[in-house]
Amino acid sequence: MKVAVLAPVAWRTPPRHYGPWEQVASNIAEGLVKLGVEVSLFATGDSITSGKLYSICNTGYEEDRNQDAKVLECLHISNLMERAGEFDIIHNNFDFLPLTYSGLIKTPIITTIHGFSSPRIIPVYKKYNSTGHYVSISNSDRSAELDYLATVYNGLNTDQFEFNDTPDDYLLYFGRIHHDKGTAEAIEIAKKSKRKLLIAGLIQDESYFNEKVKPQLGPDIEYIGNAEPAKRNILLQNAYALLHPINFNEPFGMSVAEAMLCGTPVIAFNKGSMPELIKHEKTGFLVDNIDEAVEAINQVNNIKRRDCREWSESQFSCDKMVGDYLKLYEYILDK
Repeated sequence: MKVAVLAPVAWRTPPRHYGPWEQVASNIAEGLVKLGVEVSLFATGDSITSGKLYSICNTGYEEDRNQDAKVLECLHISNLMERAGEFDIIHNNFDFLPLTYSGLIKTPIITTIHGFSSPRIIPVYKKYNSTGHYVSISNSDRSAELDYLATVYNGLNTDQFEFNDTPDDYLLYFGRIHHDKGTAEAIEIAKKSKRKLLIAGLIQDESYFNEKVKPQLGPDIEYIGNAEPAKRNILLQNAYALLHPINFNEPFGMSVAEAMLCGTPVIAFNKGSMPELIKHEKTGFLVDNIDEAVEAINQVNNIKRRDCREWSESQFSCDKMVGDYLKLYEYILDK
């Protein structure tokens, strides 16, 4: 089987720091190669893969802002579509735009919908509902207007996350610095619980950071910047708990699965996919507000960190994800 994996071109695949779609595309590609599948990865030129790499740019447009994002996207997608006949199946991890080529090629396209940036993009998905093959990354992140082949949870390289049963006592916020992700709420939770908070992540909203986060920083509330994989592992495994007080219906939440792989319980606002990722009172706590989150911190000692690791490993491993996708490829090709 010859599979083309289409990644975005915002960041390197896999990303150095931030880039969840790129990370999942990388995990799919590398997992397929491990199973003996012939894989071609379409990504930035500095991407790393065991398969064959095709690129139209050396670096992503978020890492080199002199490039035009739309121009790169058009060149990137067309680079794959013009050689579509070389592949048995195309795995699209690049949103809705590649679907506009699907009626012009014979190679089937399976699309992982990594979330909806806006309801305004749904008409494109609807147009190709009968011919596209859509996969959701959680049961919660589905549109009633679309048909889905399956839900496949994002998979992580579990050996990259080290289990730790003797953590420090700090709380951790790990994610984009943005209102949606609840950075300010995490600060309030930490202050009310009288615990140190480490904040790690990409500043996506500069004004939000300057208004809601920066004035709160001090000895007990520390922003440590973006974290590369090695630093991420250390931060997650040594945290007493991960705070994830989101203000939107998050489609998945990679840091939640990553924290649990390290044995770290997660305290999350009960929105979006969180009930699918977290086993309440077993691997963390699903709460509705800041006060409930503070109360949950007092109960973290009741969580067995080994349970967090085993749960995340069983549900969110790269091997499980790739196995699930391979079955879907075979189903589509048999059809």
